Amino acid sequence: MRSTDADARIAGHVFRDPALLAQALTHRSAGAPHNERLEFLGDALVGLVVAEALYLRWPKADEGAMTRARAELVRESSLARIARDLDLGARITLGPGEMKSGGHRRDSILSDALEAVVGAIYLDAGFEACRSAVMPWFEAQLAALPAGGIGKDPKTRLQEWLQGRQRPLPAYELVSESGEEHARTFHVRCLLSDPALEAEGSGSSRRAAEQDAAAAILTQLEPLKP
Repeated sequence: MRSTDADARIAGHVFRDPALLAQALTHRSAGAPHNERLEFLGDALVGLVVAEALYLRWPKADEGAMTRARAELVRESSLARIARDLDLGARITLGPGEMKSGGHRRDSILSDALEAVVGAIYLDAGFEACRSAVMPWFEAQLAALPAGGIGKDPKTRLQEWLQGRQRPLPAYELVSESGEEHARTFHVRCLLSDPALEAEGSGSSRRAAEQDAAAAILTQLEPLKP
């Protein structure tokens, strides 16, 4: 069901133009006007709000540390978790096919809808209203970040270790995936040819599973460092 004046409130914001919220919560499978253009705008706005917060909180952090922290905060699974906290899935308008397949629980649809809502808030009331809506979603995560910033992720560290020694880059293979669409578990194998090593990892996304596998390989490489 599309939003009306009676339910034009979300994330603490009451829409002056409820049609904007209705569009933000309409997936392309349900027809036009859908939320893809608003999602494009909201993606940039969420990144800006988080980048500004990191810049102000970490006066001595370099670009790399802030970039890694922003990527961690605004990745798809994080935004989908926020969308679930807002019960956004129940408000998204989907086409029959997506409805039948459980699209309202899918991370990609939830995160896109959340970004579209942010874009809609910006168009409805400007950047200050946008920041006021977005910042509470990230306050706890920002406070929990280590003062020195987030270090490089395991895949990056493994790649740099290999490149520094002029050795072939790792290969990642999807071993299996299981669970319902909204709660998948991925199992990935990381393989090195020089030195000949392999390790498996798991996670709620293929990216997370690859990171887990890379971390396991780094543990095996520890005796070989530096």
